[in-house]
Amino acid sequence: MAQIIIKPLVTEKQTKITEKNNNRYGFIVRPDADKLQIKKEVESLYNVKVEAVNTARYAGKRSSRYTKAGLVRGQKPAFKKAYVTLKGGDSIDFYSNI
Repeated sequence: MAQIIIKPLVTEKQTKITEKNNNRYGFIVRPDADKLQIKKEVESLYNVKVEAVNTARYAGKRSSRYTKAGLVRGQKPAFKKAYVTLKGGDSIDFYSNI
């Protein structure tokens, strides 16, 4: 089975949400993953109990820039975010193995 979670969200905005709601974390996940798969993988990777999973899909943005060779057009990839709420006193430490 392929890995569902691509990477955890460690941004200023997500860190502020985690500090405000002590048990809510964000992850970038595969676009074809559903909430049950995300829940199972978070529980198995971090040994916590998941209360709820909310997901959000983001479309790829078109971009262009001017270079010496002329106009270069491209598109950023689409992705999916998952916001995971943990039960009780559970927490995840992303920096434990650094």
